[in-house]
Amino acid sequence: MPWLLLDVAWIVLFAIIGRQSHNEGTALAGIVGVAWPFLIGYVVGAFALRLQRAPRSLVRIIPVWLLTIVIGMAIRTIQKGRAPDMAFIIVATIALAVGFIGWRLIVAGICRRRAARADDAGAG
Repeated sequence: MPWLLLDVAWIVLFAIIGRQSHNEGTALAGIVGVAWPFLIGYVVGAFALRLQRAPRSLVRIIPVWLLTIVIGMAIRTIQKGRAPDMAFIIVATIALAVGFIGWRLIVAGICRRRAARADDAGAG
């Protein structure tokens, strides 16, 4: 479960950066207002796809990411009474992909490097 907190932190960071970039401030209520639809989408996707069993899995995070976007945007549409602007959809999709996939790629690279070093040490 601690690995999954990185995803949650990324969603919150996305909300903070987005609010700051639009000069909307960093009041907790505003951040929560942006983040909660995506947090709900993430939780639904993560549990439906059992991400907790393999939290670093790139194969599992892709559909979780897509569910996060679809559910998050659906909730925002209901909440706001209109569909989000296309620019917001694009930015959110890319930003959440970078966060969800990015740290997993970094961890995978570190693990591969460690394994290669261990193989080299064992062969030498």
